[in-house]
Amino acid sequence: MYFAHLFVILQGEYARKETMILNYDVIIIGGGHAGCEAAVASARMGAKTCLVTMDMNKIAQMSCNPAVGGIAKGQIVRELDALGGEMGRVTDATAIQFRMLNRGKGPAVWSPRAQCDRGKFIWKWRETIDHTPGLDIWQDQADELLVENGCAVGVKTIWGVELRAKSTVVTAGTFLNGLLHVGRKMVPGGRIAEPAVPHFAESISRWGIRTDRMKTGTPVRIDKRSVHFEDLEEQPGEQDFHKFSYLGEPRPLPQLPCWLLNTNHRVHEILRSGLDDSPLYNGQIQSIGPRYCPSIETKLITFPDREQHPLFLEPEGTDTNEMYLNGFSSSMPIDVQIEALKQIPALRDIKVYRPGYAIEYDFFDPTQLKHSLESKVLRGLFLAGQVNGTTGYEEAAGQGLMAGVNAALNSQSTEYEPFMLARDEAYIGVLIDDLVTKGVDEPYRMFTSRAEYRILLRQDDADARLTERAYQLGLASRERYDWWLQKKNEIERIIHFCENTPVKPRDINGALEALGTTPLQFGCKVADLIARPQLSIDKLADIIPSLKEIISSPENRQEEIAEAAEIRIKYKGYIEREKLVADKMHRLENIRIKGRFNYAELHEISTEGRQKLQRIDPETLAQASRIPGVSPSDINVLLVLLGR
Repeated sequence: MYFAHLFVILQGEYARKETMILNYDVIIIGGGHAGCEAAVASARMGAKTCLVTMDMNKIAQMSCNPAVGGIAKGQIVRELDALGGEMGRVTDATAIQFRMLNRGKGPAVWSPRAQCDRGKFIWKWRETIDHTPGLDIWQDQADELLVENGCAVGVKTIWGVELRAKSTVVTAGTFLNGLLHVGRKMVPGGRIAEPAVPHFAESISRWGIRTDRMKTGTPVRIDKRSVHFEDLEEQPGEQDFHKFSYLGEPRPLPQLPCWLLNTNHRVHEILRSGLDDSPLYNGQIQSIGPRYCPSIETKLITFPDREQHPLFLEPEGTDTNEMYLNGFSSSMPIDVQIEALKQIPALRDIKVYRPGYAIEYDFFDPTQLKHSLESKVLRGLFLAGQVNGTTGYEEAAGQGLMAGVNAALNSQSTEYEPFMLARDEAYIGVLIDDLVTKGVDEPYRMFTSRAEYRILLRQDDADARLTERAYQLGLASRERYDWWLQKKNEIERIIHFCENTPVKPRDINGALEALGTTPLQFGCKVADLIARPQLSIDKLADIIPSLKEIISSPENRQEEIAEAAEIRIKYKGYIEREKLVADKMHRLENIRIKGRFNYAELHEISTEGRQKLQRIDPETLAQASRIPGVSPSDINVLLVLLGR
């Protein structure tokens, strides 16, 4: 009787074991910065989209520094905003300090950066996603990539649910086989107190997609009530008109200071005493970390003669005592980290919420991707963010938006024309081209020096470069496009006035001498004066009433418009020269070579060039010219063989 009853129960269980299937056009795996931008972009393109995340309450979590922007990264966020992305608007809404970096240099490298309220940043993103039509959230964990006939068709989750779609975008960050390190202690995890994702990377790599391991880290978090601020140097933010988004209101939150401090020789002594237990130096960590954001122990080894290293104590929000110690990334044992920090006068009574830690994780070789971020191996599979070997929220978000757009296009037609950005069009274009052409041997971080057309890729003109394209694609809103048209007309009106309005020496020479610049011998145009390095459009407006009138129009955001006009006037020659160089390179971009050569048989080119060309199989001659190991003479050989 017992066994008969058990059989009936098992029959019922078997009947209920039918797999639950949810169908979408696009599935996004991972709710980080890449995943959020990908999901919103895909949905706005008209694709029925599902964002799969392990925790709906940690969407767009700032795993490390609660800040957005910085050198070249700020330009990426401005580009995202110009394209219709959301990171810029979320940042402005949650910023607690803003600064424009590199203001002492030319505008080609001006870079916005904002410290954000970590908690409010998450909930602002969550609000954005919740109010995006056509976008669902599914809280679960991807366990297996589903592949049929050489195409990715969705994922199976740990709860046995199948989410099927024409396009699958993987943006899993540091969670794939993530392993946390604090001293000799190792714990599986994607972030501290969050589980790692096992198996999923293997379900992708089994199809021939190459994987490797990378490492990154984060610093200790400090209770501000234990800090002696009287021993610190205050670093206030800026209160001017600059922000990230071309739309929206000024920053609404209270603006808070950051604080400057330094390590000292006693700190270094204690850290050195713990190096035997450092995962980076005892053989525990084998993978490569970010060269441009080294741990404090790496700084000690790399710069043994330095007596101190700068640190920045930064607030995590308006309503929390938690502070972030920028510059002290570490995976040393907990006691070593705390004892070393207590040697800094301002931190002598330090209390911490959690130690710094390192994390190792799987990433995929980005040279196996097309410029659309679709896999060359599996149709319908897109990869974006740290899974492509990058580091940083901004680099991830830029990839995410592009992957989301192309995933949506692919869901409409497998013969879609991909949406791509050229190297002279956006830092996002530079980023993706570097990844798919050159690959990575360390976590990739964007710098202005990586862009050969920096003067064309300024933070002030991202909307001029990208908004019209995004609007035509259906990505940017009508509101964003209309504001760009209004701004464009205003800029042109100011430039036309400056280039056509004469100034006489007798009317202005006294004021010019007072401003420290050479008086005029002959009359000139207002634009000629703006071009002088000692002068600005604001200074001249104070002494030329008609100029003041035209840049003080009641139109919105007039300060931003005047600055954009001034940059175009002041750097006109540089901008035009760089455009000529970019136009020449476009000729090579138009020469398509994919599928036209069997590189293994081309003995006229170097062995290294042959091997690299065969491995990456570039789309165009220009892409081939950027592959490390492919020489100019190799490119000339290809040109000859093409009959050019």
